[in-house]
Amino acid sequence: MKKLVIEPFAFDEETRNEPTEFELFFRTAMAEYRYELTVKKEVIEYERLDRIKLETGRKSALFERDEDVITLKGAFARLKTSDELSDTLPLLSYLGITYSKNEVVQDVLDWFDEEIDFLNYGNPMQELRMAVSKSEDVKRLMLQMIQEMDLDIVDFRVEEKENDRIEVFTKHVVDEYEAELNLFDESSGTKKLFGLLPFIAKSLLRGTTLVIDELDAKIHPVLLKYLIMTFSNMEKNKKGAQLIFTSHDLSTMNSEVFRRDEIWFVAKGNRQNSKLYSLVEFKNKKGESVRKDAKFDKQYLEGKYGADPYLRKIIDWGTVNG
Repeated sequence: MKKLVIEPFAFDEETRNEPTEFELFFRTAMAEYRYELTVKKEVIEYERLDRIKLETGRKSALFERDEDVITLKGAFARLKTSDELSDTLPLLSYLGITYSKNEVVQDVLDWFDEEIDFLNYGNPMQELRMAVSKSEDVKRLMLQMIQEMDLDIVDFRVEEKENDRIEVFTKHVVDEYEAELNLFDESSGTKKLFGLLPFIAKSLLRGTTLVIDELDAKIHPVLLKYLIMTFSNMEKNKKGAQLIFTSHDLSTMNSEVFRRDEIWFVAKGNRQNSKLYSLVEFKNKKGESVRKDAKFDKQYLEGKYGADPYLRKIIDWGTVNG
């Protein structure tokens, strides 16, 4: 696990000095796990791992770490830990280093290493380099999806250059005339898709979880809907891959694309704090739930879900233009 310094919420005198808590639920072929981690800056203050065996439904604790006290339980009861374990190293990471051949440790660490990917578009060149896969299965599925999206691209190839540089070339056929373009000459939307599709194809082929920030940026609404619906189509998503993404697009916020429990809002408070809640949990002033067939996008814009965007009038345009 990569060590990060966790920054607390900065706009409150109390929370500026409080630890940050994380809680993660995930499932493997063997079990369902619950992992808790409490961190202050980079110091681990609390850590816990529980599991439920899928075969028997039996729930058990695996370990608990509270400041200097470490308790190993259940399948981990016979394992040993060092008295000099660093307070900045997660116990889960330590067990992965020390007991890499333990079946349960391997099952948990494999999920973090192989079963979840995070995609962010902060550095296009780096992400493009990461996105180019040599897997023929990934390339084949990418081409199938590109053709389904009617992008007029029949093939693509990758050239590796000096200093770890790469160039991607797309092949087009127009009226039986074949031409090749450098990916940098394509539209920003096509370049975005070439950054996305290898990760999406890999996720669908392996049944993993893919987390994407601002999936809708530079993507046409029709293509955005196609990408989302690919994950909900069990003929295409046979291994149960999961897509988690943030978006400001309203064209897909409807009951045709999402169930109510699949839509989550982030509401910003007056003190710069944010609250996350699901549409299925939302109740109006009468205590009524949102109907399954409601027009989610329309009601969102009307401010009925409590997370509506707003624009504050700052400039008096009458004065400016007068």
